[in-house]
Amino acid sequence: MKRTAVVATFLLLLPLTACGGTTAAGGDGSTVTVTVGYQSKTINTVTAGTLLRSLGAFERELDALHDGHTYKVDWQDYATGAPITAQMTAGKIDIGSMGDFPLLINAARGRQLNRPTRLVSVTGYNLRGGLNTIVTAPDSKIDSLAGLKGKKVSTSIGSAADGTLIRALQRAGIDPDKGIRKLNQQPAVGASALSAGSADALSQFVAWPGLLAYQGKAKALYDGAELNLPTFHGVTAREDFAQKRPAVLEAFLRAQAEATEYLDAHPVPAAEKVAEATGLPAEVVYLYNGAHGISTFDPAVKPRLVSALKQDVTILKAAKLTGDVDVDAFVDDRYVRKALGAGYAEHLATRPPAAAGEVWPKGAQQTRTFESPEQLLGHVAEHKATIRAAYVPDATTGTLWFADKAVWVTDGDRLLPFVAPATAKAYVTGHTGARVITYADALRRVS
Repeated sequence: MKRTAVVATFLLLLPLTACGGTTAAGGDGSTVTVTVGYQSKTINTVTAGTLLRSLGAFERELDALHDGHTYKVDWQDYATGAPITAQMTAGKIDIGSMGDFPLLINAARGRQLNRPTRLVSVTGYNLRGGLNTIVTAPDSKIDSLAGLKGKKVSTSIGSAADGTLIRALQRAGIDPDKGIRKLNQQPAVGASALSAGSADALSQFVAWPGLLAYQGKAKALYDGAELNLPTFHGVTAREDFAQKRPAVLEAFLRAQAEATEYLDAHPVPAAEKVAEATGLPAEVVYLYNGAHGISTFDPAVKPRLVSALKQDVTILKAAKLTGDVDVDAFVDDRYVRKALGAGYAEHLATRPPAAAGEVWPKGAQQTRTFESPEQLLGHVAEHKATIRAAYVPDATTGTLWFADKAVWVTDGDRLLPFVAPATAKAYVTGHTGARVITYADALRRVS
């Protein structure tokens, strides 16, 4: 299970007194409306959005301020980060959450329009880049990035998934501008295009690739973790809001810490809460947000993530989506440092849990963890009727994937799962006697 956040004492921290005035929606001076923009289906942001909202943690923190104001939270749900940035730079959203590439656009637009914003905390991250995946149709003959040459690939330009696509193609020796026909589409539109055959592949962020694979509407072509470059989502706040109401922002970050602690301590109930609020299958939510999921949650702004953000600037500049972005000026962890208190240094030092396979039994509020793929498959083979979902980490990247959607390789007595066919084939090429087998064959070998 993921490490439990060491922030139990944050509830005891004394908040600062907020400045006067109101935000987002006015009133008589005694009622303050705080507007939060979030993305319910971008489930790497749940600790600053969907889960946080369902727990009521922010409202409780605001009630505890006792500063003479009555607080109201206006939760606004969006499909991507772009409209959140538009509303923030218009002064209509105070706090928002989005992925790393949209965060940079948020920083650039805020500076350009003289409405500067600040990155104040992190939600979900993956140190290798596993939050983004390129998928194809289930019956597609494309089994490597080379097969995308001249093909139509759907993505959301300016998103982290677009960045993964660009970097992956470049590493494969394919010009991302001329080597493919890129379709700039929202995730849902791209998913429909893939199903209809009007797109040959889809590069998207959490939870779309996992959802489509779970539904049998797609199969993985490229695991973003092959890039070995961190991807993350974070919380951004308007600078004027943070300066005017630091106690409110710190209350939000304490609430985020509470939601993070809840997710780490109760990953199955957390997944079910998010599933209920979003309509996503809980099995898909758990793939990303579970105890050994693709995403790790921690509010601390880790230097390695900031470094990755700086590398992302070059991609956005090349796409003419931003100019130079002063990342160091954009990052401001003063508020989350205060919200988390003395435990902040420990947060900075934490690492994601070791990769492990999990089985989620039907009706259970806990999963079972297995040390090896063979042990997990053996359990699944014996309990097929009572298994809700089974997850295995990629043998090379550690990215968790559905066991029945993974590409399986047999190597002597070993059974090895991979997210994408290219990485499985690369393993087979380097190991004499190894070969790709079906999931059914893998189950039979342990029966």
